[in-house]
Amino acid sequence: MKKLIIVIPAGQNNLSSVIGPYKFFLKANEYHRSKGKKAVFDVQLAGMSRKEELYDGLFSIKPHTRVSEVDHADLIIIPAQSYQHLQQTIDNNKEVIRWLKQQYGQGAELASICTGAFLLASTGLLDGRICSTHWNAANFFRQLFPDVILQTEKLITDEQGIYTNGGAFSFLNLMLYLVEKFYDRETALYCSKIFQVDIDRISQSPFTIFNGQKSHTDEVIQKAQSYIEENLLAKFSMEELASKYALSRRNFDRRFIHATGNTPIEYQQRVRVEQAKKLLETGHHAVSDVMYEVGYADLKAFRGVFRKITGLTPLDYRNKFNKEMAEF
Repeated sequence: MKKLIIVIPAGQNNLSSVIGPYKFFLKANEYHRSKGKKAVFDVQLAGMSRKEELYDGLFSIKPHTRVSEVDHADLIIIPAQSYQHLQQTIDNNKEVIRWLKQQYGQGAELASICTGAFLLASTGLLDGRICSTHWNAANFFRQLFPDVILQTEKLITDEQGIYTNGGAFSFLNLMLYLVEKFYDRETALYCSKIFQVDIDRISQSPFTIFNGQKSHTDEVIQKAQSYIEENLLAKFSMEELASKYALSRRNFDRRFIHATGNTPIEYQQRVRVEQAKKLLETGHHAVSDVMYEVGYADLKAFRGVFRKITGLTPLDYRNKFNKEMAEF
C-alpha cells in the first residue's frame, strides 16, 4: 500500500485543507474496497509536534506521527497556510522544507493546497515550473519567488510529480484530480457525487478580483497605473503614456512588467475587465452598454479580452454572478 502524508507544519492554522484531503482519501479507499479492490493509500497526518492548536485554541490537530519519523512517502499534501503569517510560516518550518525536498528526491510526489504553495516554493523545486495559488496572494508570491512561473488562472497544475492548486475550497478539485490519477475515473466520479464537487473544473479565473498590483516601490509605474485606472475611456497609446513619464516605450514596458507582472496593455485590459465584471454583477446592464462604459468600441474585441481574463464570455459571466439577470 502506498503512503499518503498530510503534513502539518508548525503554526498550521487552516483546518479545512487538512480535514478535506483526509476525508477524501479515506472515502476513496472505502469505495475501492467496496468494489473488491485494495485500498490505495495509508493516510497519515505528520506534524512537527504531537499537537497543533488552531484558531486561538478553538480546535487542535493531533498528527499520527512526526515529520522526522517519516522515512518514505509516495504522496505528500501541503495544506493551506494563514495568509497573514506566510513569511513567519516559512521561517518557522525550515525542517519541513528540507524534508519535502528530500522526499521528492526519493520519489515522493508533492501537492500544495492554496497558499501551501509558499512552503512548496521555498524548497526551490518550483523554480522554472508552472504553479498556482490563491489569486489574492499572487503579488506576494511573485515577490518571494520570482523564478516560479505563477499562473493563478489555473485551478490545478501538474508538472513532474508536483501539483498545485488555486485558492480556498477549490482544493477539492485537486483532490478529485489526485483520486482519479492514483485510483481511477470511477472512484473520482463517486467522490465527486458524495462530496458534491464539480469534476473537471480547470480555472479559477471567474473568481479572481484584480486588485491593482501596487505592492512595489517604483513610483513612476505607480503613477502610470493610477493614470490608466482613472482614464478608462481615454484614447491614448502606451507610447504616449511612456512619454508622459519621460521613458522610452521599451524601458517603460520593462519597468512595468518588473513591477506588476503585466505589460501596460495587459494591465489596462485587466482594469477594464474588472470594472466590466462589477457592472455585469449588478443591475440590468446590457453587454454592449458595459463594453462602452469600460472603454471598448468593438464587441468582438471586448468579448475576446474578457474571456481571456475570466475564462467566460461577458454574457456567461453575467448569468453566473448576477441573479437578477439570470432570472430575467
